[in-house]
Amino acid sequence: MNNKYNLRAIAASALSQVLDKGQSLSTVLPEYQKNISDKDKSLLQELCFGTLRVLPELEWYVQQLMAKVMTGKQRPLHYLLMVGLYQLLYTRIPAHAAVAETVNGAIVLKRPQMKGLINGVMRQFQRQQQIMTEQFQSQNGRFLHPGWLLQRIQLAYPQQWQAIIDANNQKPPMWLRVNRQHHTCEQYLQLLQQAGIEAFPHPDYSDALRLAAPCSVTLLPGFEQGWVTVQDASAQGCVSILEPQNGESILDLCAAPGGKTTHILEAAPEAKVIAVDVDEGRLKRVTENLARLNQQATVIAGDGRDPQAWSNGQIYDRILLDAPCSATGVIRRHPDIKWLRRNSDIDELVSLQKEIINAIWPQLKSGGTMIYATCSILPEENKLQIDDFIRNHSDAKLVNIGDTQSPYRQNLPSPDGGDGFFYAKLIKA
Repeated sequence: MNNKYNLRAIAASALSQVLDKGQSLSTVLPEYQKNISDKDKSLLQELCFGTLRVLPELEWYVQQLMAKVMTGKQRPLHYLLMVGLYQLLYTRIPAHAAVAETVNGAIVLKRPQMKGLINGVMRQFQRQQQIMTEQFQSQNGRFLHPGWLLQRIQLAYPQQWQAIIDANNQKPPMWLRVNRQHHTCEQYLQLLQQAGIEAFPHPDYSDALRLAAPCSVTLLPGFEQGWVTVQDASAQGCVSILEPQNGESILDLCAAPGGKTTHILEAAPEAKVIAVDVDEGRLKRVTENLARLNQQATVIAGDGRDPQAWSNGQIYDRILLDAPCSATGVIRRHPDIKWLRRNSDIDELVSLQKEIINAIWPQLKSGGTMIYATCSILPEENKLQIDDFIRNHSDAKLVNIGDTQSPYRQNLPSPDGGDGFFYAKLIKA
């Protein structure tokens, strides 16, 4: 037993912040990880992300095992139970340790009188686990997505929706972006092999390597020296489509946390890159990433809907607009998206995207290139958004970057591939 803290209680508290107060796990988790060991940080992350990934399944089990679900001030104990069941189902933690630590969590959550209940529910689940899991798998709940989102994905991808759902429910692969200023992908692959780390190149993106198993960045050769960055393969697609050149003025709009900003500078180190984001807090990450890679860019806090407030009338050779979106393409990395996003959010996001792209288009030079990108798989935010833009802008020419079926590039999440990501390439006539 750990006398300093109880990870299960911490996980339950973090989940309460997400599910009851609507906060992002990416925002909540770092605060809870501050005062625990590096090893425990990884386990806490696994407990939180994993529980959110299979939330409907765990909810169903709790409902079957209890006459009355805990609410109000006892709600954290509900999440504690879910964390406990997740351990029994999806981790290699010995069952006796999972049960004991979860029961102890009730003390930390200041409900010691509930220890017996927590213990009883978990023991009962152990006895009935096989029957209950078979019953759950026979129901529609096995898709582990809210109904509205499942319907949207089925409508948009009638042939592929099940593969998308399956990919969303898996743990994401770890992708690296090799800094071409230091090594080719082949050279860095050899360095990984020498370090005993197995990896595979991407068939389309020349800087991308997928690790056979995720590992700490401290084990990656030259990470602190900027030889490599952790970035999903699909997100790396922007540079090959944007084609940045040295000496050009390039705007990365909605830039935080800076993965694409730094990738642009790896491809064109003498480009004049301006990274803009409305969130000043997240811009710190852009600055940190630039510093680690020893790169220079102008970092500005500004709203893409009002470029006149921060651009000083500047126009750009190239613009990368990584638009705010539903993030439905990165659910496997951020499973809380399934439970925080609402159906009504989609129309609001489409309106916001439209405002931004219309406002920033005049800042692009004649003959210049704009890439519109999202980490969404929903047509309303992607193809339909650009179709509408082109109808209303006679000076916008769409460049074919897809295949014979579509000029767009819509990546879908896949187990050994990249996340869901959309790209459209526009040239200003």
